[in-house]
Amino acid sequence: MKILSVNAGSSSLKFRLYEMPEEKVLMKGMFERIGLEKSNYSIRIGEEKVQKNVVLNDHNDAVKILLDELLSNGLISSLDEISAIGHRVVHGGNKYSKSVVITDRVMHELEEISELAPLHNPAHLMGMRAFKKAVPNTLMIACFDTAFHQTMDDATFLYPVPYEWYVKYNVRKYGFHGLSHQYVTNRMCEILNKDKVNIIVCHIGNGASITAVKENKCIDTSMGFTPNAGIMMGTRCGDIDYSIIDYVMKKTGLTISEMDNIFNKESGLQGIAGMCDLRDLDRAFEAREQKAVLAFDMYTNKIVDYIAKYYVKIGGNIDAICFTAGGGENDDIIRSEVLKKLYPLGIFVDEEKNRETIVRKGKEGIITTKDSKIASYVIATDEELMIARDTFKIKENM
Repeated sequence: MKILSVNAGSSSLKFRLYEMPEEKVLMKGMFERIGLEKSNYSIRIGEEKVQKNVVLNDHNDAVKILLDELLSNGLISSLDEISAIGHRVVHGGNKYSKSVVITDRVMHELEEISELAPLHNPAHLMGMRAFKKAVPNTLMIACFDTAFHQTMDDATFLYPVPYEWYVKYNVRKYGFHGLSHQYVTNRMCEILNKDKVNIIVCHIGNGASITAVKENKCIDTSMGFTPNAGIMMGTRCGDIDYSIIDYVMKKTGLTISEMDNIFNKESGLQGIAGMCDLRDLDRAFEAREQKAVLAFDMYTNKIVDYIAKYYVKIGGNIDAICFTAGGGENDDIIRSEVLKKLYPLGIFVDEEKNRETIVRKGKEGIITTKDSKIASYVIATDEELMIARDTFKIKENM
């Protein structure tokens, strides 16, 4: 069965075609700068990679070219061979706790909550409409980044603000990166050969979140009403004192929109060190550049704060601490600095294993010593595969 996993952005469309249930990637690729100048796309089939500059006026153009490439490369003989299409959706509000078949009603509800994720949900809807136009009879599934976190209890997801804000305006913690956190949870069940696991997942990328998983369910996560809550990130500030907003606006004359832009795009590692690419930061850190050292100290402190908090919340019975996503999978410096600060919990990094365990070089595994009370793993996340699995499961059960 051929399943297409899709992640549509406002000017991009990322995809993978899977043969399921074998989970074999037949083709993957990315359309970039949709609706902008110098638009292009790249596809990979096995080891062969093709990149082309083309005019992409909208997502309809991208979808047409994608389907044409599938046909011309012989991956499908007709569009009917695509059994289902799974779409990543960043925000499902409090309506969706699992992946669902996309109907007109679902699309209407996603439109209604688009103000909760104005940069993401409208783009996902553009992708859905483009595929519906191109392959109207193909089953489509929405897979939500917020769904995994819907198991948090009221005391965890509510904010200490007037309760009517939750009732009237859906103000609450939602959490994000759920597809990644769920994938790592499932993977750790396989690795540890257990039906249920208690883990802390550190999804460390330009956007970053920490999640406490107890018996395979999320009981807390660092991101909140928006992805700007929680730990310091590449360009996002994470948790701060809200009074800073009014204070700085009065001092500078900045508008609320300008402040929001600063907190999302000019803060975090970028704000402190003047850079947010972890490779650049690693080099600056190793050269002991003052701002880079300060930024990494702040960054790893925030990660450690959440791990310690979730260690207590899970009850101290932790199977593993897991690092994933771009930084978690490939940045041995961040992992080392975090684990060294966790020594009071009896956690000790194996520096040699940590340096060697780099996902982009094909290596996952344990990076702590044998005498560590809690093992720490590096796990390659796979949100596209998580989408394909959910989509395949729903299609199978129909």
